[in-house]
Amino acid sequence: MGRHTLHGNPPIDVTLRKSAQARRLSLRISRLDGRVTLTMPQGAPDREGIAFLRDKESWLRGHLDKMAPSEMVGIGSIVPVQGRGRVVTQGARLRLLEDRIEVPVTRSTGVAVRARLRAMARDALAEASDRYAASLGLSYNRLSIRDTRSRWGSCSSKGVLMYSWRLIMAPPAVLDYVAAHEVAHLREMNHSAAFWAVVAQLCPDYDQHRHWLRTNGESLHRLRFDD
Repeated sequence: MGRHTLHGNPPIDVTLRKSAQARRLSLRISRLDGRVTLTMPQGAPDREGIAFLRDKESWLRGHLDKMAPSEMVGIGSIVPVQGRGRVVTQGARLRLLEDRIEVPVTRSTGVAVRARLRAMARDALAEASDRYAASLGLSYNRLSIRDTRSRWGSCSSKGVLMYSWRLIMAPPAVLDYVAAHEVAHLREMNHSAAFWAVVAQLCPDYDQHRHWLRTNGESLHRLRFDD
């Protein structure tokens, strides 16, 4: 794994990735955060990949220009919590209210909000996972919360469930769908018709929640909480 920067205004950082499965050079722009990855066949020299990048630079910049910029969370920002936008304001202590999130001036705003949302996400996802696993008569080994960019959740062959904490910003039914999806993998470790039948058993209207993520998920990743 290497890196290369296409100089210009603005410069573009590109991750260079070599893969034994790749048969040709390919560029990927993450819809979630705009990260650019160039995948190359295992034996391809870096200079070949860099020449390919330069050839595709106009195309690359055109696509990046169409993407909405990320937003740093601070006082005055609107942050969705469980599907409802709430304005970040100053307060005496950290509080989540119906229409706003109060953060004390002594705390780093984005970091404080992220910590509260992560804790809420863990509680909500653990409750939903427990509920769905119990309905199938199954159990999982562990649950972890991360800030993943390529997927909203996963289930390993060892029964480890992983979720993105940003799901707490989506409507509760959407978070529940992702939990149902991953718990269904405890029974069917694939995406076969049998798997989707289990998902439908747990969450009959899963398709509308899946559509919501495809349509709105990108916006949840545009918010930055680091300083």
